[in-house]
Amino acid sequence: MSADRYLPIAEHGIIGDLRTAALVGTNGTVDWFCPGRFDAPSVFAALLDADSGGHWALAPRTGDTEVTAQQQFYYPDSNILITRFLTSDGIVEVQDFLALLRPRDPEHRQRLVRRVTGVRGSVPMAVDVVPRPDYARETPDVSEAGTGIRFTGTGVTLALTSTVDLEVVDHAAHAEFATAEGRSEVFVLEVDPSGDQDTGADLDVDELFEGTVAFWQHWLSGSVYTGRWRERVHRSALTLKMLTHEPTGAVVAAPTMGLPEQLGGERNWDYRYVWMRDAAFTLYALLRLGFTEEAGAFIGWLTNRFVDCPDGAQGPLRVMYTIDGDETPAEVELDHLEGYRGSRPVLAGNDASGQLQLDIYGEIIDSIYLYDKYGAGVSHSDWTNLSAILDWLRTHWDQPDEGIWETRAGRQDHVFSRLMCWVAVERMIRMARRRGLPGDVAAWTRTRDEIYHQIMDRGWDPDVGPRGSFVQRYGARTLDASVLLMPMVKFCAPTEPRFLATLDAINDDLVVDTLVFRYDVEDSPDGLDGEEGTFSMCSFWNVEAMTRAGRKEHARIALEKMFSYGNHLGLYAEEIGLHGEQLGNFPQAFTHLSLISSAINLDRALG
Repeated sequence: MSADRYLPIAEHGIIGDLRTAALVGTNGTVDWFCPGRFDAPSVFAALLDADSGGHWALAPRTGDTEVTAQQQFYYPDSNILITRFLTSDGIVEVQDFLALLRPRDPEHRQRLVRRVTGVRGSVPMAVDVVPRPDYARETPDVSEAGTGIRFTGTGVTLALTSTVDLEVVDHAAHAEFATAEGRSEVFVLEVDPSGDQDTGADLDVDELFEGTVAFWQHWLSGSVYTGRWRERVHRSALTLKMLTHEPTGAVVAAPTMGLPEQLGGERNWDYRYVWMRDAAFTLYALLRLGFTEEAGAFIGWLTNRFVDCPDGAQGPLRVMYTIDGDETPAEVELDHLEGYRGSRPVLAGNDASGQLQLDIYGEIIDSIYLYDKYGAGVSHSDWTNLSAILDWLRTHWDQPDEGIWETRAGRQDHVFSRLMCWVAVERMIRMARRRGLPGDVAAWTRTRDEIYHQIMDRGWDPDVGPRGSFVQRYGARTLDASVLLMPMVKFCAPTEPRFLATLDAINDDLVVDTLVFRYDVEDSPDGLDGEEGTFSMCSFWNVEAMTRAGRKEHARIALEKMFSYGNHLGLYAEEIGLHGEQLGNFPQAFTHLSLISSAINLDRALG
């Protein structure tokens, strides 16, 4: 298998319509697209199988012109992606976007638009649209429809229309044309068009383009952030917004599945679901920027999970849900796909949904506390449900769990899980006192203090590192980057000697350049083979921890270095390898929200 059949993960941009997203490579190929919604079966999955996954290629014709450079950027303050090809015959520009005209539009039509414009000279171009529905387990039926072509698979219909002539070749659409300076050609792929509508009869793409630009620019104008690194922060905000499912208010962890944490390894997960942890932190980031409407929509989605929630093995709330709030599907191996650069298995679904991860209760209740403080406030029914959840947590906090990193090596007494249980109880006490809400505050306080003393007694090891350190789990001496959040969640002061010693120990043992490992896999086996890269969100956590500890110049250098690890568009996958390569699902919400938080706090500290 030739690795050059796959672009590096970083060589992609993302477009979206608040329902789903597509990845477009710098080579002009749409190689990931799930029509309808984020977690639907793909129709373009060349990202996971370059030969048979399905794709939409649009680029200068091979052999007829020499491509000297490929460039990508976003139209200012929007999620419209522009790919430019510099060739021996001229320059051509491809504008890609999923049309988005109005917020909460009940008549929204999902249209993937690709407009090709000749900038200079005349460049020979080729187009190949090769849908392979149901994760490439189907070859679609293809028929002509008016001036376009219709692809039909189980559960999905796609209508392709164009201003150039299309021909059907081997269950795909093909076209060749030459650009002319100042002239544009247009391709529109509509998902599930109504009836026999000829969507290509009148391609008013100018209206779609201008409307989509206006949508994104109007949304971003709601940001209250005016500090340093504004462009980086706003790109992350636009990315987080793209990972929001507008009809439900849910926020997915990433739009992709199967992208490896180690090339050729088995750590290849499906992230197209709502992790309670990730979504709660996303809400915090959006609130910091002034986007209270998105926060309110997610709180509505979240509190619906409180109603009649079962007390299962993982507690009253699950680690993750589908965007509809249902249980996520079990992992299924798609063994017909070769995987990104041979990284297998390729899994759809995620079995971590059945794990016990006690930290989610802290993140959820903290997000509600913030919304209660800065948003519309918590309702009586939500408070009643939260109190019942807290009653469960007060009984079950002191037990092993799989933890924030979703280990598959059995349950352990994780310090971070205890930390976030402390946060859950502490935030409930704050809300009750500030709002005068009913609750047994005296009993809650006893539980909070018990957790605090246990962490200080059993989560601290004076013999780890040069001056001692908080550790990953009780009875072990493993360092873990998650404890960097201790001062951020107000468990301790950022200048607490024990925390400063922990910060030093982590920077000595888990940090390379400015990149932070979650933990040492050899020192703390997690039930999986192979290694992984550094976790970008942990790297941004380290920036914020140094900021709060008063090490502002170190934090600033680390943040600037982290910016250099982003891709050409300022996007980040879950991890970064030691050679600087992006690894894991892309782009990842958790990374971008931690970028926002670290940049805002450092900007404020610098004055």
